[in-house]
Amino acid sequence: MTSNPGSVPIASPRKKVLAVDDSATVLLAVELLLAREHQVLTARDGEAALALARSARPDLILLDVVMPGMDGFETCRRLRAAEETRATPVILITTRGELESLERGYEAGCSDYVTKPFHGPELLAKVRSCLGG
Repeated sequence: MTSNPGSVPIASPRKKVLAVDDSATVLLAVELLLAREHQVLTARDGEAALALARSARPDLILLDVVMPGMDGFETCRRLRAAEETRATPVILITTRGELESLERGYEAGCSDYVTKPFHGPELLAKVRSCLGG
């Protein structure tokens, strides 16, 4: 909360988080975890994520790696290549926890990396860290 001298406190604007996963179950889990503090937008694939990221300008993107069509690594590279999303933090959330995938994620430009099944408090801490609070 922020306040104006001599007036009623006003709530700070909620940050927008774009969650991208082809699993409706994972998207629901992310929404339930983050909805109290953030506005959660969702996309089911890389192409939809790119379009929504350009139009909605999220403050953070949570991105699955294994998706049909364009995978998360390529989606992340494209987010980094676009002027409007270049600086947006991207956390990859994936079942692929091996070192090679971790390296590929950072090479693609991700800000952080979480393996599934994710631990709620860990993901929340990484989200807060990426959002500066």
